[in-house]
Amino acid sequence: MSGVLLREAVLSDEADCRLLARLTDLYARDAMGGGQGLSAERQQQLALALGRHPGLFAVIAERDGQPLGHALCVIGFSSFYAAPLCNIHDLSVLATARGLGLGRRLMQGVETAARARGCAKLTLEVREDNHIGRQLYAGEGYAQSGMDGSSYLMMEKVLA
Repeated sequence: MSGVLLREAVLSDEADCRLLARLTDLYARDAMGGGQGLSAERQQQLALALGRHPGLFAVIAERDGQPLGHALCVIGFSSFYAAPLCNIHDLSVLATARGLGLGRRLMQGVETAARARGCAKLTLEVREDNHIGRQLYAGEGYAQSGMDGSSYLMMEKVLA
């Protein structure tokens, strides 16, 4: 996709944080993001929180200054690797830019940024019914997490 620029968001920049909150809202409105957007209040909270949370980074895809997608990542730690790991928390491509290889470019941009941070591995979660995403991730070398032939399950407990 010509003319597309990948750049790391500057999380100390209010405008970049607002842009990431807007892109996250658009992702949340998509069927694969749950189909409901973020409230204006939650978008504002997100924009403020992004700049305060240590260990976050984001890659933004733009063409002619217009956003096309993003990846929001969280640096964690792998005790088994004794090194940082990178979790791709959100990956989105605007509906108007889908099918052009932008998801793959974002994934590759995240990998480059994670390597620069010394990460030993990348992780992500994906909906079971997200066949397009799963195909993309498999094509980029991702496999279901597991150990000794047993798969890991993603679990959560909501506190807020």
